[in-house]
Amino acid sequence: MARFRFFRTVLQGAALLLATGVARGAPVEEIVVTGELREAPLLSTPSSVTVIDQETIRARDATHLEDVLATAPNVNLASGASRARFFQIRGIGERGQFAEPLNPSVGVIVDEVDLSGAATAATLFDVEQVEVFRGPQAGRYGANALAGLIVLRTAAPTATPEARLELDAGAFDMRRAAAVLSGPIAGETLTGRIAAQRNVSDGWLRNAFLNREDTNERDETSVRARLRFEPNEWIRSDLSLSRIEIDNGYDAFTLDNSFTTLSDEPGRDEQDTTLGSLHTRVRTDAGFDVEAIVAASESRIDYGFDEDWTFTGFDPDGYTSTDRYLRDRSSRTLELRLSSDETAGATQWLVGVFDLTREVDLRRLYTFAPGPFTSGYETRRSALYGELGHDLSDRLHVSGSLRVERRDDRYRDSDAVAFDPEETLVGGRLVAEWTTAGGRLLFASVSRGYKAGGFNTDGTLDADLREYDAESVWNYEAGLKGRFLDDTLSARVAAFLMDRRDQQVSTSLVRVREDGSAEFIDFTGNAAEGRNYGLELEVDWAVGARLDLRGSLGLLATRLEDFVNSAGDDLSGRDQAHAPGWQFSLAGNYDLPGPFFARLETEGRDAFYWSDSHDARARGYVLAHARLGWRREGLEVAAWVRNLTDETFGVRGFGGFGNDPR
Repeated sequence: MARFRFFRTVLQGAALLLATGVARGAPVEEIVVTGELREAPLLSTPSSVTVIDQETIRARDATHLEDVLATAPNVNLASGASRARFFQIRGIGERGQFAEPLNPSVGVIVDEVDLSGAATAATLFDVEQVEVFRGPQAGRYGANALAGLIVLRTAAPTATPEARLELDAGAFDMRRAAAVLSGPIAGETLTGRIAAQRNVSDGWLRNAFLNREDTNERDETSVRARLRFEPNEWIRSDLSLSRIEIDNGYDAFTLDNSFTTLSDEPGRDEQDTTLGSLHTRVRTDAGFDVEAIVAASESRIDYGFDEDWTFTGFDPDGYTSTDRYLRDRSSRTLELRLSSDETAGATQWLVGVFDLTREVDLRRLYTFAPGPFTSGYETRRSALYGELGHDLSDRLHVSGSLRVERRDDRYRDSDAVAFDPEETLVGGRLVAEWTTAGGRLLFASVSRGYKAGGFNTDGTLDADLREYDAESVWNYEAGLKGRFLDDTLSARVAAFLMDRRDQQVSTSLVRVREDGSAEFIDFTGNAAEGRNYGLELEVDWAVGARLDLRGSLGLLATRLEDFVNSAGDDLSGRDQAHAPGWQFSLAGNYDLPGPFFARLETEGRDAFYWSDSHDARARGYVLAHARLGWRREGLEVAAWVRNLTDETFGVRGFGGFGNDPR
């Protein structure tokens, strides 16, 4: 009943805001999508994509990618660490990583740099735009985008001087300081921007054994620099450099799902990442443009936890253990594109080549291992892709894209496990677009995405469980985008069906050692098929002169077909893990009389299974957030509250074992 009363209160508040802001609003501003192969307005992009702008990031006081993804329909996350670094789109995506290798289903790109699987570094300060592409992105990015792609773009240098200072303080000893400086270096030819932020907090858990409140702390520093060189109208070159230092604690496992831990050896979740990219665009007088992208990153990742969740002596049999994973991760990307320019006429084309090399060295320190476990993993992805579009009439446009990708992997570890798989994968998309007389876009598409096969390296697995096949997905989609109510309302709606073949399913085995302790073995296998289908709606509405509303709704149905998990349970027909049946978000921004403003926001999601290994479920929840502020002549002061109703909700779930020795 409390939830229904909350919804009633929200609706009453919305009605009051509507009543006081009935004057017609200004037209909704145009948003440009930059993560596609060609930049295009959001309402002209024939795919399902959510754009989270800087205004939304600042209004939510978001410091990390995990803080804003609830505004995108059918997007979920798994936070088995201090920050979420694994995401699920339309029910597809990884939930964690305890062994190599990892081939993500959802890619994460920051200023052209691939941070898939390492998104702890996806901090948001001075990020201008987050774009969430739903559905396979084979043409854009290939194997690491079976379910979708998340693209972060930092703010570009400005031609006029600009400076900003931000200070935050809050509960749990939260403090944040940030600054930005941007402007011309050599007139309009060379401009630059530098931004820095530090965000610290004690966290919201208490360690009763150590009598400390900072064992789950956050200490995050981001420094970004950008240069733009534009000597003439034909050449533009963007250099982006970032240094992200995450020095967070990780002490979150409890026996009773409370906010009080008992560990005597709290863990850490640290990541130091240096990343950079150079993106050069050259226009020619031969009817085509040239783009060259060079990107690289280096990361040191240290993730560990108190595996017995308690202190030595708590277990009457003396069981105590820690587990720690230290990774050195590097990646390098080279990409070259040729594309028709704006004078191409009825036919537009694009061709490109892509090459990515990633190396991951792992050192695992585990109490029950005879010594340090080490592994080395290297993957190389080389691809050739192209896109061709043609205007059949003034209103009808058709296009197709194709990507052929070669994958070569090499893996070696200290247990004498070795793999050298090679694979060629093919994906693409066909799209038909119809522009109505009123300027609205109707589109229908069919696309094929793919995810490389792989191998399991964790624990003592049987030979028939060591390898698994590539997965493919056929995505069928239709949608409508456009402006309504005299351009004051922007709406995007899409229906989709995803047909998964040889679906990769992550599960785990629990094996009891001779001393009675448990060994958890993660592995991936193939189900015969899976189905994911649903509906997505997004609306931006300038209701009146003072009120703006923004909302989203995602409906999702999923099922496994012909799948038996590691425990021998036949899960055929069951929902897939981390796939809530519904989720929504609704935010209202209201300009009060004078220099004051207010924001009220709510979000929620349905219950879902935590894993395909057991039947434990996350319960559904609804959250509310509020912000009240004052702004005038470049100065803004605001107070904000997250989770107004103090709702408790889960961000990662495990099950199928008992961990309390009592």
